[in-house]
Amino acid sequence: MVPSVTDATFAAEVLASALPVLVDFTAAWCPPCRMIAPVLAEIAREQAGRLRIVQLDVDANPRTQAAYGVLSMPTLLLFRAGEPVKSLVGAHPKRRLLQHLANELPWLEPR
Repeated sequence: MVPSVTDATFAAEVLASALPVLVDFTAAWCPPCRMIAPVLAEIAREQAGRLRIVQLDVDANPRTQAAYGVLSMPTLLLFRAGEPVKSLVGAHPKRRLLQHLANELPWLEPR
């Protein structure tokens, strides 16, 4: 299970994180969000200690969604040192997701 963040905890959990953080902007009504959830959980387990993955429910946390201009779900935003460095929209297979992230996190290797 990928932990959740909220508007109230986003700054402490994501922006202040020493590790890179991949934020999954998601919604309960979104079928592609449900499709990518197990992929993100698997990557989170494999990369524990090197990459944090969290989810943010856009319906319950509209401030953070609006602050980053997230309009489609799922949107994945990779933050490093408190700044968004990569954005991906839509559900991706694990291998493709890792390929997209490898430009920013070269130690990630698609499996």
